[in-house]
Amino acid sequence: MTPQPNSISTPHSPVQVPRHIRFGRNLTVQVLVAVALGVLLGAVAPETGKAMRPVGDTFINLVKMVIAPIIFLTIVLGVANMQDIKKVGRVGGKAFLYFEIVTTLALAIGLTVVNITKPGAGIDVAALAKGDISKYAAASRELSFVDFVTHIVPSSIIGAFANGDILQIVFFALLFGIALSGLGETGRPVLNGLELVSKVMFRLTGMVMRVAPIGAFGAMAYTIGNFGLKALLPLGRLMADVYITMAIFIFVVLNLIARSYKFSLWELLRYIKEEILIVLGTSSSEAALPTLLVKMERYGCDKSVVGLVVPAGYSFNLDGTSIYLSMATIFIAQAFGVDLSIGQQLSVLAVLMVTSKGAAGVTGSGFIVLASTLSAMRVVPLEGIALVLGVDRFMSEARAITNLIGNAVATVVIAKSERAFSDSRHTIAMAAMNEPAVEMELAP
Repeated sequence: MTPQPNSISTPHSPVQVPRHIRFGRNLTVQVLVAVALGVLLGAVAPETGKAMRPVGDTFINLVKMVIAPIIFLTIVLGVANMQDIKKVGRVGGKAFLYFEIVTTLALAIGLTVVNITKPGAGIDVAALAKGDISKYAAASRELSFVDFVTHIVPSSIIGAFANGDILQIVFFALLFGIALSGLGETGRPVLNGLELVSKVMFRLTGMVMRVAPIGAFGAMAYTIGNFGLKALLPLGRLMADVYITMAIFIFVVLNLIARSYKFSLWELLRYIKEEILIVLGTSSSEAALPTLLVKMERYGCDKSVVGLVVPAGYSFNLDGTSIYLSMATIFIAQAFGVDLSIGQQLSVLAVLMVTSKGAAGVTGSGFIVLASTLSAMRVVPLEGIALVLGVDRFMSEARAITNLIGNAVATVVIAKSERAFSDSRHTIAMAAMNEPAVEMELAP
């Protein structure tokens, strides 16, 4: 079949077009421009910026629409195609061990930096604007680790998909994949059918990603228009410390991990730059989940590893959230003049290790975890979370980006440890990234 002049290229068949056209069609450029325009609109015309909220929310809903079926299909196909079912347990065990070690390290780094910089010291609590924390306080009283564990098993498969509950979908998909694998050749028609459905869903995801710049524009315009740049000034030190700490975690800790497993963090960041920018514009790491699944497989990671590690990481490997929670807890203590001993701060670390897992997949989980942590400690005032509520949106981008990068690194680490990393696919992906193509077709 003869390709059309303006057809979308695949990584293996780039379409040569003029440089200015390639530049204009580049998703990275489009999202950057959209984010800049969103900031400008929100700052110059705040009311108009606020009115853009439905644009950003609609894009997030579009992404959420495809997340549940894509996670289900990716996990089922990965598990069902495994010749050794024991590998599922081995990969899962390695992933959870890695998640626990790295998130604990992230919590410790956050505690260390906030104790050195002391961003909450000397702040006039009475002069700060405070948000309404009632719903977070109520949710924190209902949150328990036991409830979280029992919640993993869905009472209704349809309900799990309807609510977009990632953990429940992962659980069901694992069982479904193992059962399908056990059928052998008898289950081949079902497996072939799911493969075809998977291709359709990823093609649909490619259609959704075309409007990513519009979604990023709407979300950023609303954020700036609603909260205003002036809101950053009183808590500027906390924001600066959070961003600096997350940069240290990415470029020092994750970089060292990448080097120890013999891959380049910088190369990986270049490869997922579009996903990073989409997360920056929308403040949601979920917005990049569908394309991250595809890209990590293209990068060289085995499909079964990607299908297990990435969805699980979105619930258990929240490095950015862990850093933020540890710093916010100590910041509130400093602001209220509560001097926490080393023992009390270690108890904060222990509590966060549990509570940070307990709110996985819950809307507003960051503040629910923070509220439950302060409630469990009974030393730092719970109402202190109202201090950071107003600027939380401005720090959510850093959290989401750090979570995204952390999960990408974790996927490569687990793939390499399992010898499930294809150097040939990686070479092709890197060559395609540097080719002057218009864009890559999103397909598994």
